[in-house]
Amino acid sequence: MPGWRGHGVLQLPVPPLEDFVRGGTSHYDPSFLGQPGPAGESFVHAHLTLLGPFDVLPASERVRRALQGHGPVRFWLRRLDTFPNGIIHAVPEPDDGARGLTAVLRREFPEVLPYRGEFPVRPHVTLDAVGPGIDEDWVRTATSRVLPVLVVADRVDLVWYESGGTRLVETFSL
Repeated sequence: MPGWRGHGVLQLPVPPLEDFVRGGTSHYDPSFLGQPGPAGESFVHAHLTLLGPFDVLPASERVRRALQGHGPVRFWLRRLDTFPNGIIHAVPEPDDGARGLTAVLRREFPEVLPYRGEFPVRPHVTLDAVGPGIDEDWVRTATSRVLPVLVVADRVDLVWYESGGTRLVETFSL
């Protein structure tokens, strides 16, 4: 995207799928592999988006306020699906924890339209996209040593995505 300057995303990390998702990022565009955060930590590429894109990074105190009182989110990843645009993803079950966090973040940041209004809000973990040799069956086979998996997300990461500048900005405990 010419002229694209990047954006921020509040996301739940999904470490069990990190190797698979990081491998895809490396294959499709390694410029998004990212840099360590301010304390040297790395972010998890495999994630469930809660809210984004942020054209300007949100104030930490607003994120903390929105997440205050929320504990870890638990969900199973067992089932794959494909969106009409070809994005192959894992479906969190149940998805009420992720939906609840998205709702409180939306109340705190009403100016941020999820996915810029291009897609309905449906919790998911992006895995790949339909293309030559890539379909839902291929992804299912490739992730069969990991899925199904119970995910217990105890933090929300704020990540800035930008070619050559992707990085973890801050982590918020749940």
